[in-house]
Amino acid sequence: MKTIVRLATVTLGLAACTNGMTMGQSDGWIPLFDGQTLNGWRASENPSTFSVQNGAIVVHGPRAHLFYEGPVMNAQFKDFELKADVLTKPAANSGIFIRTAFQQTGWPSQGYEVQVNNSQSDWRRTGSLYAVRDVREAGRDNEWFTMHVVVRGRRVQVRVGDRQTVDYTEPADSATRLTGSTIALQGHDPASEVHYRNIMIRPLSD
Repeated sequence: MKTIVRLATVTLGLAACTNGMTMGQSDGWIPLFDGQTLNGWRASENPSTFSVQNGAIVVHGPRAHLFYEGPVMNAQFKDFELKADVLTKPAANSGIFIRTAFQQTGWPSQGYEVQVNNSQSDWRRTGSLYAVRDVREAGRDNEWFTMHVVVRGRRVQVRVGDRQTVDYTEPADSATRLTGSTIALQGHDPASEVHYRNIMIRPLSD
């Protein structure tokens, strides 16, 4: 009986610590990836491009995009902050699409792509708002970094680690590209390998 009580106490103590850490770290952030499966995500044209390894989504294979369609806010994101830890392998090209929508083939036509590319031949580097506000300064492959994107109204801000790379507001007299509601991870080509983990979103109030 004493052994059972001690085990129960230890178990409860560990659970309390874990819950405390989660509460302390969350601060309104909601995970979109459980670290084990692709539940809540839907892949286009080449689903085999995406797998889960060591707590990360590994993107490696033919062109494809992995769209979030899970239960968090029913994947209807308008104003929000998005964070993800990212690791690129040499010559990798990928991206995080924001305010996009599922499509079965091709490059997503809605939203913007936040570029992930530290050494591939495309000169637009990590942290670019692709072909809108482009960055030439490269990060390092084989090292984890945090991508932080803020979308509020027609304004998009991007940070890579502690460095702001983009602060862009769509012109008021132009049509918006922020017409979708979800996010997607890009599989660019078979030579590219990129890892994503700790993918979290925090809705912003008006």
